[in-house]
Amino acid sequence: MVIDFSGSPRPTLGVEWEFALVDHTTRDLVNAASELFDLVTAKHGPQPQLHKELLLNTVELVTGICENTDQAIAELVDLLAKVVPAATELGVDLFSAGTHPFAAWSDQLITPGKRYEELMARTQWWGQQMLIWGVHVHVGVRPDQVMPIVSSLLNWYPHLQALSASSPVWAGHDTGYASNRAMMFQQLPTAGLPFQFDTWPEFEAYAEDLLTTGVIDEVDEIRWDVRPAPRTGTVEVRICDGVSTLWEMRALVALTHCLVVDLSERLDAGEKLPTMPPWHVQENKWRAARYGLDAWIILDAASNERLLRDDLADLLLRLEPVAERLGCAEDLVLVNEITRLGASYQRQRAVAEATGGDLLAVVESIVREL
Repeated sequence: MVIDFSGSPRPTLGVEWEFALVDHTTRDLVNAASELFDLVTAKHGPQPQLHKELLLNTVELVTGICENTDQAIAELVDLLAKVVPAATELGVDLFSAGTHPFAAWSDQLITPGKRYEELMARTQWWGQQMLIWGVHVHVGVRPDQVMPIVSSLLNWYPHLQALSASSPVWAGHDTGYASNRAMMFQQLPTAGLPFQFDTWPEFEAYAEDLLTTGVIDEVDEIRWDVRPAPRTGTVEVRICDGVSTLWEMRALVALTHCLVVDLSERLDAGEKLPTMPPWHVQENKWRAARYGLDAWIILDAASNERLLRDDLADLLLRLEPVAERLGCAEDLVLVNEITRLGASYQRQRAVAEATGGDLLAVVESIVREL
């Protein structure tokens, strides 16, 4: 089987930002995506960068092909300027976190369409539980580099997970996790951590097996946390929970862009990229989901460990020259602000503690941050 990976001659950038819709007053989820699409279209014409998702409580804002973080953020701001007023007119607000603190899955409606209906028919209870929202960042790479970069990026999986973690509360209860979304999403078939293939033909053989056995109907139904995106010619990083502020989005997009470009440049220099055994990668994912920025992570195949915060500080120093070349040095520095001010999961818990566990106040704080 041949899968055409179009590739990119330069490290272009694209961002997908998922939002839930919550009621102005009750702060519960609202199945109003269709009405929102219709209203935005009526006011501004067709919006190809506004996408439907699995559930009718969700909208996704998608950039075009961008050169840098500044351009990507500017496009997202333009989309928000169209969507937010329309949402307000409908009596809803945009909400972006990994999970909603108290919404019931049984009240949510599926977006009509064969693909989503078949997914639900197959996955049943686990599919019905997918009240989760995230951020996907695409970075353009060459075909010969895509699989080595996918595998090596897993070394920094916990850093991106911990910085973006925003889903501590599920069904009204604090789970004890920084990112419950990370644990939920991996229950779907073909979701979770990628297999560490070295070459594109290995991925093609894997995809062919899934298609032949009926696990998937399309290659993009491989829902790995980090995956090759053949149609766009990118590495797609799907690790991050939903993000509620533009400044955090700047930080995470810049960090992701720098990580991928750094690995690409190291390949160009003839370096063999570092990887870790799958069992270490899996443990790091769990530790970051559980403990967030306070996780102790495994650094290498030799099982050395370090506090994530300390390793992150050194990573940012190492990536400074890459950020300068990409024009996102100031954006990368904002990563330090997340650790200083607290990631979203920490801010949500602080609101809950200050209000006697009021989860409406938690939702309100996330809406207000945007």
